[in-house]
Amino acid sequence: MDVKQTVLSILKDISGEDLSDQMDTNLYDTALMDSMSTVQMMLQLQQQLGIDVQISEFDRSQWDTPNKIIDKVKGLVK
Repeated sequence: MDVKQTVLSILKDISGEDLSDQMDTNLYDTALMDSMSTVQMMLQLQQQLGIDVQISEFDRSQWDTPNKIIDKVKGLVK
């Protein structure tokens, strides 16, 4: 399972953008993601990679770029 490709695929589905060349782009500042898309991302990560992130524990500043998301997910994948 390739975490990076899975995350980028999920982000592309949600944002409509290929973010593979924008790995440090802030997804919230650029309006590529919002609170609804964050929930969608979390659900997709749970379904596809089996990770469980509680929304109550979600800190947007730690999940605001593709690189940060990939790093967080790699730390959560069992």
